Order: sequence, then C-alpha cells, then structure tokens
Amino acid sequence: MSDRVKTKDYRITVRLPAELRRRVKDTARLSGKGESDVVRYAIERQFAVEDQAISAYERAKKAGLIGVVRGASRDLSTNPKHMDGFGAR
Repeated sequence: MSDRVKTKDYRITVRLPAELRRRVKDTARLSGKGESDVVRYAIERQFAVEDQAISAYERAKKAGLIGVVRGASRDLSTNPKHMDGFGAR
C-alpha cells in the first residue's frame, strides 16, 4: 500500500516536449516508480521551492489579505496619529 494519504485523485492531461517525456520515462524506470509518481513529485518540489521563496507580504497578497480593510489609511506607519506613543517607555 502506498504511503500517500488516500484522497480523490484527479486526472489531467499535459503535453510534454519529447526530451522532457524521455526524462520522465527514464526517471520512472530507474526509480522503479510510475511516471505519474515522478511528475507528481516534480510538481510538489516546484511548489515547495516557490513557497520558500515567497515573502510574508507576497503570501498575504496572494491570499487576498492585502487591502481588505475598507476606509482605513493606506499605510498606518506614515500617519503620525497612529504612531503616538510608539516606542515610548
């Protein structure tokens, strides 16, 4: 049995250039895994790299959290009214 958590799988169709298709086949053969496993792993690795490279600001923007407060100042740090007492002991 696979160590993957069983969830509903979806099938997609992807067109690959001949060289990339050859590499997928070769990797699958050498690793003893299926071609789908090789492609799935490559996609997961790519997403992991992208997730590590993204800043907290970019994550919040991507999630739709930036600019969700209507009617507020655009940047509270530039408004002296919001900085009263900041850093005071």
